[in-house]
Amino acid sequence: MSPSEPTSLIVRLECVSYMYPRSERAALLNVSLTIPRGQVLGIVGPTGSGKTTLCLALNGIVPQFYGGRFFGRITVAGLDTVSCPIHEQARRVGIVFQDPETQIITASVEMEVAFALENLKLPAAEIQARVKWALEAVHLSHVAKKHPHSLSGGQQQRLAIASALAVRPELIVFDEPTSQLDPRSTDEVFALIREISRSHGTTVVIASHAAEEMASTVDRLVVLREGRVAADGPTDCIYGDLPLLQRVRVRPPDVTAAFSHLAARGMRTHPLPTRLAEGVLALGQFPKSQPFRPTADPEAMPGSQPILSLRGVTYKYWDGTRALDDISVDIHRGDYTLILGQNGAGKSTLIKHFLNLLHPSSGEVLMDGKPISSYSVPEIARRIGYVPQNPDRHLFNPTVEAEVSFSLKATNLPADEKRQRVEAALEVMDLTRHRRSHPFAMSKGDRARVVVAAILVMDPEILIFDEPTTGQDDLGASAILDLTKRLQAAGKTIIVITHHLGLMPGYARRALVMGEGRILMDAPLRDAYHADEVLEKSFLKVTQVVALARASQSENYSLTPAELAASFA
Repeated sequence: MSPSEPTSLIVRLECVSYMYPRSERAALLNVSLTIPRGQVLGIVGPTGSGKTTLCLALNGIVPQFYGGRFFGRITVAGLDTVSCPIHEQARRVGIVFQDPETQIITASVEMEVAFALENLKLPAAEIQARVKWALEAVHLSHVAKKHPHSLSGGQQQRLAIASALAVRPELIVFDEPTSQLDPRSTDEVFALIREISRSHGTTVVIASHAAEEMASTVDRLVVLREGRVAADGPTDCIYGDLPLLQRVRVRPPDVTAAFSHLAARGMRTHPLPTRLAEGVLALGQFPKSQPFRPTADPEAMPGSQPILSLRGVTYKYWDGTRALDDISVDIHRGDYTLILGQNGAGKSTLIKHFLNLLHPSSGEVLMDGKPISSYSVPEIARRIGYVPQNPDRHLFNPTVEAEVSFSLKATNLPADEKRQRVEAALEVMDLTRHRRSHPFAMSKGDRARVVVAAILVMDPEILIFDEPTTGQDDLGASAILDLTKRLQAAGKTIIVITHHLGLMPGYARRALVMGEGRILMDAPLRDAYHADEVLEKSFLKVTQVVALARASQSENYSLTPAELAASFA
């Protein structure tokens, strides 16, 4: 540590600005902040605000790997992140990325944790001791011999954390570590982050859109907007300042939003609760809510002819895993269906049957009453649009415009119509200004919108969205979900797979809750969201609004903060 660096601080950023190669704007702009040792710091902000860039700058990947123009100075544990080699910084700074699969390179869990230690040339006995310690810390000792790709998404993320923890860094940086995880796995990762900080004294920096979990985990929040620090303060102060969050397009915890709606009706609580337990306690000062169950909810399953059907479908993978277990379900033309379930519940396997990418071990898959296998690949592609969870696996063109127009090359449409479709898709996804950009020069949230645009140009009858709000800020998530609603209003059939239950009221009409390859519940959305036992079986949990509704009145079926506030007399 340099003599000038206070021992109480581990991170110092001084007037840091950074611009990626060939970029026309700064990803970070005049950022100055310090982080004390042992603090858990949260970074929030809209998509493209600079959160990932800041995370990467804390261990020198920016600018050493990416290049570009860097100004200012960053020191972490006394090391200058620009001049000190990345491999040397890795001894003191661990980083866990959004997608754990990008960090997994070995054939077993224990080998994965040992890999970085071997590169540090530690003695064998020391490596074995650290591997054992790290796996115990993340509760993965029982799967030490398994292949990492056989683990669930939550377990893979915990493995990535163990690999970073084994090095015993002074700082661990998490970039959206739970965006692809189900609620149970998300709780596990945030609980582990709290444990790492409290038990081992490790300093933690975490960038995430998960407002409810961040409110219960981090000590302090830094809000980024357009590369600048827009706010910096204690977690409760930042999440409790709703005008600020609205300006910077950051979603507050649902409990905070709910009490803001209550305050608008004259039922004020100061300060606004930012954690569920605080909200439940604060409800005690108000009269009980009235029984609430709207009678105007749309029918969950319209009586139209099914457009997609599964009849007694069972599917077994090569290792004997029964991914689908005797499933029969109809997707009706023009319906909006939500598919819920934990990582590994069978959601993706079910969707692959609709796309004829997998063939059932038994049973049949139908489209318009005909076996899906009787349709050609181009026919299925024209009728069913699939928006994948990970956009990076589906991007391969040098510009956004080329990516969006690519699928039209195989059609016989007139050139003018092709251009019109491309322009319309770029406009509806707010990508017109990025048309000449390389997709991988954009944020992950923006890359996801590129994939959506590339699907929309084909004008399919059925659209399947797999975790469409992953990596999106509040505005981006609302924009995509609003688009799904407009598409349904235009006659499209919409299927959405998601873990983000709090975002879906007002969009989906029907929910299929899956667990262990079976459909545990097929019901209107409101009934599914209030089915505690069913959600629990699929590693899901009721939203904060539902939990508050239960605390206020046993027959309160509110789904949104506004509905909850309206249920009070």
